[in-house]
Amino acid sequence: MAELATIARPYAEALFKVSRADLAATQSWMDGLAAVAGSEQLLQFAANPKAGADQVYQLVSGVLGKPLPERGANFLRTVIDNDRLAALPEMARQFRQLANSVTGSADALIQSAFPIDGAELAALTATLEKRFGRKLEPAVQIEPSLIGGVRVVVGDEVLDTSVKARLEQMKMALTA
Repeated sequence: MAELATIARPYAEALFKVSRADLAATQSWMDGLAAVAGSEQLLQFAANPKAGADQVYQLVSGVLGKPLPERGANFLRTVIDNDRLAALPEMARQFRQLANSVTGSADALIQSAFPIDGAELAALTATLEKRFGRKLEPAVQIEPSLIGGVRVVVGDEVLDTSVKARLEQMKMALTA
């Protein structure tokens, strides 16, 4: 993990420096590239010595569904030419952190036992923004083991109001 982070850092920082004027659009296509590059089958194809850099580029850009802007195409070619396709998801994550530091926002992973609809998510996000003191970009993940409630991860901070966590607290109190 640390190795991928080390490999990804200069790419994310360089892309951040040249994309400061349009961070949201860059983040959009970076997220798309990261999703595609997260495919084990794609990484196996790219690792095949018979697959050329142009073939890998065509495959990745074709899977995206929409054409990359010139900066995105150049970035992808550089990543492929340097055999760093496996680090693309980490590059996207680090780019998002750099962009968030400029905008004063943060990513929030909201784990819930049940699906959260749009209105509930908006209300929950507003409450969490007050709690964490910054604008949040929420991502919801269904986690049935929580039983009820939510578990929120913002950076290195965790807010766990799930039934599972409360049961664990009760268990610890009773056995202490």
